[in-house]
Amino acid sequence: MADEKAVDGEIEAAEELMEAEGSPVTPQETEAESAPVEEPTAEAPAPAEESAPAEEPPAEEPAAEEPAPTEEPAPTEEPAPAEEPAEPAAAPAPPPPVAEVIHPKERRRRARQRTSTAPGPARTSQERQAERDALRVANAKARALRRGKVRAKKPASTAELVAEVPHEAGRQKTRQGIVVSDKAAKTITVRIDTSRQHRRYKKIVRSSKTLHAHDEHNDAHEGDLVLLTETRPLSATKRWRLSQVLERAR
Repeated sequence: MADEKAVDGEIEAAEELMEAEGSPVTPQETEAESAPVEEPTAEAPAPAEESAPAEEPPAEEPAAEEPAPTEEPAPTEEPAPAEEPAEPAAAPAPPPPVAEVIHPKERRRRARQRTSTAPGPARTSQERQAERDALRVANAKARALRRGKVRAKKPASTAELVAEVPHEAGRQKTRQGIVVSDKAAKTITVRIDTSRQHRRYKKIVRSSKTLHAHDEHNDAHEGDLVLLTETRPLSATKRWRLSQVLERAR
């Protein structure tokens, strides 16, 4: 409402002014005056004029062309030596050959084939036997000759010493013990007591064993201290004989 009143006031003021000047007011003017005054918008600045093209410099006169130097011919390159072909990769070593297992009979047969010559004439069995006998006799003669040479090289003193040395009987073993039985005929049972010190603990270790001895005259009795001598086997269990009665039993 305030705006309309302000507009009406402006129109009346304009009419009064026109009347004072004496020029009639046209309805178009009144409408133009009544229209709201639009504020002038800032005009966009005019695009800058394109700069004039730069003046080209005056064309220079072409200078006298110098004669181009004559190009020397390039030295011909020697052809590169042909590359040697690459050595082939070493082939893997073959596996070691497996030793052939040959039966002894086959080995002998192959040996005969290597040593055999051209086959001779056919021979009878008597001729082959006679040849073997002749070879056996020749070998015997060579063996006898060789043994005679070996005997001749031996010193004669050695044979003489061997013949001169008399044969001596070996030393017989003896045992001393107490008779524990005389019931068998011409046989006594003797207990042999032994005592020795233990080599580690130094303790006296006592042991005993029984022997069967031959008593030809039944001289020893139970409880006697006797001396036995080693002899040849007299039975399945007797290898000793009574040598002497040292002490009689009381």
